[in-house]
Amino acid sequence: MRIASALLATLLSLAVQAAPSPQASLDRSLWPEQLDSPALFDVASRAEILSFAQVLHESELLDDGALAGRLGLRQINLQKVRLVRARLWQRLWQGYQQAQRSCEQDASFCYPVTSMAELRTQAATFAADVGTFYTGWIEPSHQFHVRYLDEQLRKAALLPNTSSEVERLSNRERNGDELNDRMFLLTFVGGPGPDGGYTDTLTHYLRRQKLEGTFFVLGNRLQQRRDAATVQALRQLYRGQCVGIQGWEYRSHAQWQGWQDSLRRSQARVQADLPAQYVPLFRPPYGQRRADGEAFMASQQLQVSLWDIDAQDEGVLSAEASAQRVLTLMLLWRKGVIQFHDSLPKAQPAVEWLLRNTAQSGIGWEGCHAYGHREQGD
Repeated sequence: MRIASALLATLLSLAVQAAPSPQASLDRSLWPEQLDSPALFDVASRAEILSFAQVLHESELLDDGALAGRLGLRQINLQKVRLVRARLWQRLWQGYQQAQRSCEQDASFCYPVTSMAELRTQAATFAADVGTFYTGWIEPSHQFHVRYLDEQLRKAALLPNTSSEVERLSNRERNGDELNDRMFLLTFVGGPGPDGGYTDTLTHYLRRQKLEGTFFVLGNRLQQRRDAATVQALRQLYRGQCVGIQGWEYRSHAQWQGWQDSLRRSQARVQADLPAQYVPLFRPPYGQRRADGEAFMASQQLQVSLWDIDAQDEGVLSAEASAQRVLTLMLLWRKGVIQFHDSLPKAQPAVEWLLRNTAQSGIGWEGCHAYGHREQGD
């Protein structure tokens, strides 16, 4: 009995260690200013960049064992963790440089930082002198960035055995880093939903807002919609939008022996039914794909389209909390590809909240056709 109890305790411990971090969001009402001008967007952006940089700096002080424990893993790929950290620092430095351009209009969170080394130094002491106006935001922001960083480092620690969106596997893969400052692309996955459901109301809403989104569809769900209605109904559903593929089923394409057939079938379905909406992009479910798949992707004239801002609207976060998470990451990265789930109920209210709260912030929304047909390096 004791042996069985000990074994059960061990298995429970392993399960806990294997579990990902709880989903993270940040209540934007804790930030004391509205983002109603480009300059105020930059103020909030500089603050989030410095807050995350502090957390990233703190993580570098952990030894291997402490980091593994924090991430809930027994073993970590330290080389990949360091590479991901280096890329994060590079993006932070690029973003902070962009956000400094409005310092003459509002000097909040403007420090004499002229190099990445100086950004690291500033990050180490950040939060010591931000002033009482921002006091209520400091600690919740720190906590959010700790959890968000853990999400990223945990995925890095599992590479290359478990691929994800935190690392490009070839130069044909895209993740939003190629966008211009303040530009964001709306993308949606896992659809289409049933006729008359959330996908329908979302695409109708986007058209009313004169916005374009890229919908990465599953071949089997698209087939179900086609069988239940007509091709014309499908074309009306996605009118004015873009449609890429996620494969025939929502499952990892990393170990699936039929992954090539999955892409071929779903690509053929979309090209036949939605030729005007089709874009040659593949969004791998869970971000998992094969490292040796580049030649096949090229033969199909497909590019892997990753994301760098995850709404996590499929989990426990409310629609508003999901939108607040997205906005915080938009401020942090200043550009990127946003991922929602169009067949679930939270995507549309989250997008509505996001548009209301960024309407005067000076950001822009990337056109899906221009992005979808752009060659890597353009």
